[in-house]
Amino acid sequence: MFKEFKEFISKGSVMDMAIGIVIGGAFAAIVNSVVNDILMPIIGFITAGVDFTDLKVVLQKAVLEGGEVVKPEVSLNYGSLIQTIINFLIISLFIFLMVKGMNQMRRQEEEPEEVAPKSAEVLLLEEIRDSLKK
Repeated sequence: MFKEFKEFISKGSVMDMAIGIVIGGAFAAIVNSVVNDILMPIIGFITAGVDFTDLKVVLQKAVLEGGEVVKPEVSLNYGSLIQTIINFLIISLFIFLMVKGMNQMRRQEEEPEEVAPKSAEVLLLEEIRDSLKK
């Protein structure tokens, strides 16, 4: 069993997965920072600071006795769902744009360099060379 475990751990795919998870966690921190620190303030400014998280339907109000909450409020917090969906769409759009940019850069690197057209002299010399080979 120890030998099988050692073989499993030493395979490249396990290491690749571990590296991917660590990099993914670091990338998630970058994406969250861009969304929370850059995009959301802009969106908040455009929407005049509308915050959906406070929207809810109260099913049962909180019971208070002597200023203390005896029974907490029961509510459907649909505003949190709306805010989460908006955050998801913003994050998805940001990741899509990053991947699209990376793919564009990768395609430019993979494109073969255009070969300059050969001059008439070069073509004539190639014909002479080919004739001499025959």
